[in-house]
Amino acid sequence: MNNFLSALGLAPPAVDLSDGVEFWHGAERSGWLMKQGDVIKTWRRRWFVLKQGKLFWFLSDKVAATSAARGVVDVGKCLSVKGAEDVINKAHGFELSTSAETKYFIADSSKEKEEWINSIGRAIVRHSNSLQDEELYNY
Repeated sequence: MNNFLSALGLAPPAVDLSDGVEFWHGAERSGWLMKQGDVIKTWRRRWFVLKQGKLFWFLSDKVAATSAARGVVDVGKCLSVKGAEDVINKAHGFELSTSAETKYFIADSSKEKEEWINSIGRAIVRHSNSLQDEELYNY
């Protein structure tokens, strides 16, 4: 039953997705976006928080220390963020891609879309560089 509720986006995540990031304050960027579901490909409005190389999403904009993130993307593992109106046939759409998957989002306006792309793009550069440094030390 829990898997069914999870697929519908109704069950809380079973694990802590925060990875130690205090997402409830001091976000680099936050706001509403539409996100396409991973299992059921419907569009749902979610509150997004970008902080310390992680892009979290929540059901509500009332985010507190006790809030459970519905999902998270490690931006440091992303290869690109770019407009995707032609791909998803939706205005103000953009995509965030890793080597394993691509997630699609829709902003409320062109300006919001560009601001999200710029913010995520800067985070990709910042956090992929630190990842490369760690890889050099572990080599």
